[in-house]
Amino acid sequence: MEPVTLTTERLVLRAPDTSDIDAITEACQDPDIQKWTTVPSPYSRSDAEEFVRLVSEWWADGSETVWAVRADGILVGMIGLHDIAAHRAGGRAELGFWATSAARGRGYVSEAATAVMDWGFRELGLARIEWRAVAGNVASAKTARALGFRYEGLLRRAFASGDRREDSWIAGLLRDDDRTPVAWPVLD
Repeated sequence: MEPVTLTTERLVLRAPDTSDIDAITEACQDPDIQKWTTVPSPYSRSDAEEFVRLVSEWWADGSETVWAVRADGILVGMIGLHDIAAHRAGGRAELGFWATSAARGRGYVSEAATAVMDWGFRELGLARIEWRAVAGNVASAKTARALGFRYEGLLRRAFASGDRREDSWIAGLLRDDDRTPVAWPVLD
């Protein structure tokens, strides 16, 4: 599959390329990104170079779609549909995202996620999109809930990154779900 550029009112989402390496490297120095995502820790420029190379492969083989999120030409985050699985009755994928520390609280992730989910349901024919996060990542959970995801439970020791393994929360959104936020037991 060829990379697709998505645009929203304030954002441009496009596959990251070599011009993004320095900005990705800088963003991934953030302890919160390292704590709550699967990025390597410590994070080096070579990690960003490898990530950009892998994104190109993932788009080509259709296994993942990853976008660099830009506001006014500045990298403000990364978002993607991961572990895309096709099925005759509609596929599934996992939504993953991070935002730079300077971009948090501005609604960029929600805006980008809405565009990505709409594209995934429409263009990939997904029936389900999942969200997973390390248990305790309240900021990510609040974003997922605001997007309409339904909390589905705790996956014991399901999150693995480097040499750590932690519990994770899981939520799902079906193509025909009403995206009105509902109560989540881990947030209310």
